[in-house]
Amino acid sequence: MEITWYGHSCFRLTERSMAAVVTDPFDSKSIGYSPLKLKADVVTVSHDASGHNYVGAVKGASHVIDGPGEFEIGGVFITGVQTEGAAARKKSANGGRNTLYVFDYDGLTVAHLGDLKVVPSQTEIEALGTVNVGLIPVGGGGGLNAAKAAEVISLLEPNLVIPMHYATPAAKIGLDSLHKFLKEMGLAKQAAQPSLKVSRSSLPEETRVVVLSYEQD
Repeated sequence: MEITWYGHSCFRLTERSMAAVVTDPFDSKSIGYSPLKLKADVVTVSHDASGHNYVGAVKGASHVIDGPGEFEIGGVFITGVQTEGAAARKKSANGGRNTLYVFDYDGLTVAHLGDLKVVPSQTEIEALGTVNVGLIPVGGGGGLNAAKAAEVISLLEPNLVIPMHYATPAAKIGLDSLHKFLKEMGLAKQAAQPSLKVSRSSLPEETRVVVLSYEQD
């Protein structure tokens, strides 16, 4: 499968003969980056904010998922898990709930953590099951900061980690830098690649961080 990042928390997941998924499409006027011009069968929304719920930017989507549940669409099994209790939501700058999504592409699993703010409980971690690829917020703001992101990674133990939701030259909102997260993970600066092509047979045994460059039209 191929994973492409468009900035902030927006990714496109594609696999031949299976449904294409776009996660957390954003309104570029408020978030920055290039305006999205995407096509997909499925759009997922982690929470109700302009950086994550601009479904009008995605053409052709027959399904919009914006909350917890289990779904099977175009050969892809999607599990939405709600996180954070009432107390955490009251403290949240955005308010409202956050939904994590796990996408199962024929045994290859990708977890999008949305705007996760606190380290999940053991019950929530178990609900996600095995995670091969974690799309994880690392830049603070409404989502995890570098230290909490590293803690979540140690709990999930994914094969691959793709950081998201951090400061870039194209972003308008104030977030921490990617460097802060890489330092927390004990890593030096990494070259960004345009997308990630991954299969079950290519997964590394030890957790590896992959930095993607954001696609711009």
